[in-house]
Amino acid sequence: MTSSELWSRETAERYDAEETELSSAAVLEPTLDFLAALAGSGPALEFAIGTGRVGVPLRRRGVPVAGIELSEHMAAVLRRKVDADTLPVTIGDMATTVVPGEFTLVYLVYNTISNLLTQDEQVECFRNAARHLLPGGRFVIELNVPPLRFLPPGQVAVPFDVSERHLGFDTIDPVEQILVSHHLTRDGDDGRYRREASRHRYAWPAELDLMARLAGLELERRVADWDGTPFTQEARKHISVWRKPA
Repeated sequence: MTSSELWSRETAERYDAEETELSSAAVLEPTLDFLAALAGSGPALEFAIGTGRVGVPLRRRGVPVAGIELSEHMAAVLRRKVDADTLPVTIGDMATTVVPGEFTLVYLVYNTISNLLTQDEQVECFRNAARHLLPGGRFVIELNVPPLRFLPPGQVAVPFDVSERHLGFDTIDPVEQILVSHHLTRDGDDGRYRREASRHRYAWPAELDLMARLAGLELERRVADWDGTPFTQEARKHISVWRKPA
């Protein structure tokens, strides 16, 4: 049983509409370029494929893509975009679910490894990626750097979005490494807000590197974004690439 919170039908139905910026060409094209170059002529497997924001256009680029997704509701939205023969999706936990075949690329984007709320499950996610990779294949993760540097002594919350229709802030438990992301979203023009919250286990890049070593993977590259900007102490997130030895 995974510790990941399960996405509901209501959340899945409005997911694409609320994440339009992430589906814009400015955001998506560098992501697809990065992943397609690593996949090469081989197939790719997306952990937590969701509604197919990345997997569907990557498949249209000519990369054979398969997916694993915990939420049947998210997968149902994806299935409206592409049929099962073109992009097969297995319902299951990304830390343990095994699908047929071997892949040149396994990838996990948009902070989704943090949905696994224990270190043990995150370690198993790395092992599952390694299990699916061909020798020489890569595992890619996109993940925010924990925002602890923005916490003054005694403060437990960090705002990440203050806009007309959305207020977002994270509350942080540094002992358990649990971050709760709070969202207040204005749905209409009557002044009412919808409140949602999701839990995440944050991890530092060095901790992920150790998880990779336990899975037999080696760090190949770490950058600050899909455009390849160098990763520095000012970076808010990282794209990390680990390689399975040939």
